[in-house]
Amino acid sequence: MSDVIAIAVVVLFAVIPFPDELFRVQGPAIVAALLPVAVMPLRRRWPVAALGVSLACTAGLAISGVLAPGTLLAVAISAFSVADRTRRVVGVPAVAAGALVVFSVSAVPLNGELFDSRALQFLSFIVLAGALGDAARSRREYIAAVTERAERAERGREEEARRRVAEERVRIARDLHDVVAHQISVISLSAGVASSSLATRPERAQEALTTIRSASRSVLADIGTLMALLRTANADEQRNLHPRAGLSQLDHLVSRFTDVGLQVVVHREAGVAELSPASDHVAYLALQEGLTNAHKHGEGEQAVVDVRTSEGEVLLTVSNPVRDHTGGFPPSGHGLRGLRERVAAVRGSVETVRADGKFWLFVKVPATAGAAR
Repeated sequence: MSDVIAIAVVVLFAVIPFPDELFRVQGPAIVAALLPVAVMPLRRRWPVAALGVSLACTAGLAISGVLAPGTLLAVAISAFSVADRTRRVVGVPAVAAGALVVFSVSAVPLNGELFDSRALQFLSFIVLAGALGDAARSRREYIAAVTERAERAERGREEEARRRVAEERVRIARDLHDVVAHQISVISLSAGVASSSLATRPERAQEALTTIRSASRSVLADIGTLMALLRTANADEQRNLHPRAGLSQLDHLVSRFTDVGLQVVVHREAGVAELSPASDHVAYLALQEGLTNAHKHGEGEQAVVDVRTSEGEVLLTVSNPVRDHTGGFPPSGHGLRGLRERVAAVRGSVETVRADGKFWLFVKVPATAGAAR
C-alpha cells in the first residue's frame, strides 16, 4: 500500500502543470521525471540504489533548468528508506550526500541563488525524511530489543521454575529416604528373623514380630508427618511438623539399632565442638545412614561409631565388616547420594572407603567457631 501511495505522489507532482515555469516539466523531460517511479517498489531492498536513481533524475532535470517536484519527492522518499533500512554508518552519509547534491544542482535553475527559499524548502524535506527514517529504524530496533529481553526473561523464569521443581523433587526424595528407609530396613530384616526362627525359637520370632509392629507404627507416623509437612505452606508450621534430631539423640539412635540386633560400639570424644542446628541434624542423619547401611549390608551385625573434633570440624566415622563378594555394600546408593547433598549444603564432605573386608563412612561437618559442647 505504501508503494502505491509513493508512486501516486511522485506521478502526481511530475505531471501537475505548476503555474511557475521553474517547476513545470514538459516534453521529453517527463520521462526523466517519471523514471523514479520504476525504483519506488525497490527502495526497501536496495534503498541506496533507489536514492541514486532519484538523485540522477533530479540533477539531470535541474541542469536542464527545471526543479522537478516529483523527482525531489522521490529523493525524499528514498532518503527515508535509506535511513530506515540501512545501518546508521551508511544511512547518514548517504542522506547527507543526497541533500548536498540537491542543494548544489538547485543553483542552476535558480541562476546561482543557493539560498533561495524554494531550494531550501526541498532541502529541508530531504533532511526531515532522513531523520524520520532514522527514528523509525531506532524505534524498530528498540522494540526488537525489548521483545528479546522479555523473551529472555520469560525463558529465565521457566528455567528457574524447572530448577525449583527439580530441587523440590530431590528434597522430597531425601526426606522420604530419611523418614522410611531405616524403618523399612528394620521391618525387612526382622521379618527374615521371624520366618527363620518361627519353628525353632518362637521367643526370638515373637521379639522380631514385636519389632516389626513397632517399626510399622513408627514409619506410618513418620509418613503422616511428612505428608502434613508437604501440604503445609507456613514455615513455622513446617518447623513444628519436622523436628530436627541432633547428636544429642545419638544414644537413642544406637539403642534403636541395638534392638534389631546390630552391635554398635560408640567412641565419643568429650567436649565435641558445637554445631549449628542444620549441621547438627545433618550429622545425625549421617550416623543414621551409616548404621542403616551397616545393618542392611554389613557382615556380622557389628558397627563402630566414632565422633570427635579436629581442626574446627566434627569428624564422624562409621565402620563395619562387609561381605567379600561383589554383592556387598553398595558404594553409592540413593541414601549416600542424598547424604552427600545434605553434607555439601552445610559445607561439609563425605568419603567412603572399602578395603580389607571393611567399609568406612567418613563425614566432616564444620563446627561453630569458638563453641564446645
